[in-house]
Amino acid sequence: MADFARRMYRAAFLHVDTYEEVEADTSATPQAFAVVLLSALGLGLGGIENHGWTGVLWSTVHAVVLWYIWAFVTYFIGTRWLPTADTVADHGELLRTIGFSSAPGMLRIFMLIPVLAGPIFAICTVWMLISMVVAVRQALDYTGTWRAIAVCAIGFPVYAVGLLTSVLLLGAWPV
Repeated sequence: MADFARRMYRAAFLHVDTYEEVEADTSATPQAFAVVLLSALGLGLGGIENHGWTGVLWSTVHAVVLWYIWAFVTYFIGTRWLPTADTVADHGELLRTIGFSSAPGMLRIFMLIPVLAGPIFAICTVWMLISMVVAVRQALDYTGTWRAIAVCAIGFPVYAVGLLTSVLLLGAWPV
């Protein structure tokens, strides 16, 4: 358990070696899944006052489905459209690294404090996006960050459609 908590902490604080570690550790996929669940629960519980337990359930299911899809889309873009000579990756590596990149999302539970809800959501979203770029850079063996940013930017519409679906189903969500 201490190893798991250490990995989450280090992933949240953008430690490149942690992303390399989870990329290589095929047994870390359940841990990555747990990070996604904890992040989703943070969001769901942070918005429970507005959406109740249905919102918690929906945010959790939504996060897991989008995590899987986002990892596949990122894998496809990174290995087919924007590979380098050093790019070697599989879907599992991206599931693990992207899963851990959602670690900052656990802080969204502090959205329970109404005056902090908007800023917490914004800060966590940007932080998670930055973590995602680091995760993608490491999983796809890129030597620079710009290509990882491009992969994330090209794939972002897929995530945005998923988020829009949640907004339409739950109304003004999560803030």
